Amino acid sequence: MGNGSMATAGEESHEQATPFPVHLIVPTRESYRLLPRLVASLQEQTLRDWTLTFIDGGSGPEHRAWLDALCRQDKRFRWQSQSADHPGIFGAMNQGFALAAPADWLLFWGSDDWAAAPEVLARAKASLEACSRSGAAPDLLVCRGRYYSLQASNSPPRPRRATAFQWRHSYRRSLLLGSTPPHQATLIGPGARRRLDRYAPGFQLSADLNYFLQLSVHPDLVVCRSELELVHMGDGGVSGQQTRRRLGEVRRAYRYAFGHLWILPFLWRYGQKILSRFAPSEAQP
Repeated sequence: MGNGSMATAGEESHEQATPFPVHLIVPTRESYRLLPRLVASLQEQTLRDWTLTFIDGGSGPEHRAWLDALCRQDKRFRWQSQSADHPGIFGAMNQGFALAAPADWLLFWGSDDWAAAPEVLARAKASLEACSRSGAAPDLLVCRGRYYSLQASNSPPRPRRATAFQWRHSYRRSLLLGSTPPHQATLIGPGARRRLDRYAPGFQLSADLNYFLQLSVHPDLVVCRSELELVHMGDGGVSGQQTRRRLGEVRRAYRYAFGHLWILPFLWRYGQKILSRFAPSEAQP
């Protein structure tokens, strides 16, 4: 198996921060009613020097007026129209890849995602600093996330299953055993983007899995793993509504990565998902 080293981040002070600029990319389409929770969770962050770019896929005037007003009020937010050359949600995310400055750490969220606590970006940055001091510069920072069921507007979101990357001695071995970094909880650094700077065409629902699998062919990839619960995610996106297509894409991604061994990570992946549904649903501190 290929390698991919791992450093585990400690809970260290983030005073005298080294530069790890966080750039969030959020595809949108007529989702301005969902976005206030995401926006408020970022404006409450103790880390102030982040930026966010919305990639809007053809929304109407009301949605775009909302984006315009937000971007005028807080210059850390910006938006641009999705290019016809980058169709679909992963096309919008590829547009985000192309926008990244060389030093950026990219984080891809959806309109129904939000930061888990006011200090999570500062703690993520501290994790990157700790990993850098302990060895080679990291290429990925993999944190934890939790899915929430979004109720009616007058009801708070309800915590559901947690999602985390289970480390098994090396990055590639962990993938072979069915674990996958949750893309909403994974910061993609300059080193990872130098190796692979876009999601592959032909995947509508599982291009993120394919991306992480393709990175695993690089034995010198440095993966930093943190127990930080970084993000809360709305449970009800399009991928959860197209099970047959998703299963086909997952199988195809594993076949590209592991050949005739594809069935092993496929079975482990869905076995772990089933078990996670029986885990306690309380959010972690």
